[in-house]
Amino acid sequence: MHSPTFSPLYRQIKELILRDLESGEWGPGDPIPSESELAGRFGVSQGTVRKAIDEMAAENLLVRQQGKGTFVATHKDPGSFFRFLRLAPNDGDLQVSQSVPLECWRAKAGADVARILALNTGAPITIVRRLLKLGDEPVVFDEIYLPSELFPDLSLDVLRSGESLYSLFETRYGVRMIRADERLRAVSADRVSAEWLQVADGSPLLLVERVTFTYGHKPVEWRRGFYSTRNYHYHNELG
Repeated sequence: MHSPTFSPLYRQIKELILRDLESGEWGPGDPIPSESELAGRFGVSQGTVRKAIDEMAAENLLVRQQGKGTFVATHKDPGSFFRFLRLAPNDGDLQVSQSVPLECWRAKAGADVARILALNTGAPITIVRRLLKLGDEPVVFDEIYLPSELFPDLSLDVLRSGESLYSLFETRYGVRMIRADERLRAVSADRVSAEWLQVADGSPLLLVERVTFTYGHKPVEWRRGFYSTRNYHYHNELG
């Protein structure tokens, strides 16, 4: 017989705050109430609230601004761009990025997509192909699978708005990407990825497969990114 799992009080407060974020009580970029106000609201000490907020700030869900308060994190913040893109140049500085939408079409979820996005097989999905350039160099060719019900009017014209993808998903569709699981492996460039990344067929590429989640641990994106590592490498700081 399993014993009930104990959850520290601050974690329970964190879950209540997350529930309010998920319900839209405070949107991306909005200030949340002060620690003392939240302590009164939940009937706990200010220290308990602070500990919950500290953990949420460490997870990039909230952002503390000195002298201003605590705000809901937003993908519109330029500093958030490289939170989900772990690229670093082999030499020199990182170049200015440019997202180039290539294709956008509707399809029905096959078994793999349905399993990964927790959909029924045959459910409507939207598939996006886009190229990420750093400077003038094509570096990442992405194939992205999305549940159509969450992104009903997504099209090439919408994608060409100039916003980053996650900022667009947040502002236009109310879908905030809060965490991701990634798997990496080495692959050879096929005809399509080789053409877009301007490398020879069979060239070594890094395949980064990402499942991205919104509130409530709901998977909302499956992304297969083919990375050219001629002048860039995947960088993740641990510890």
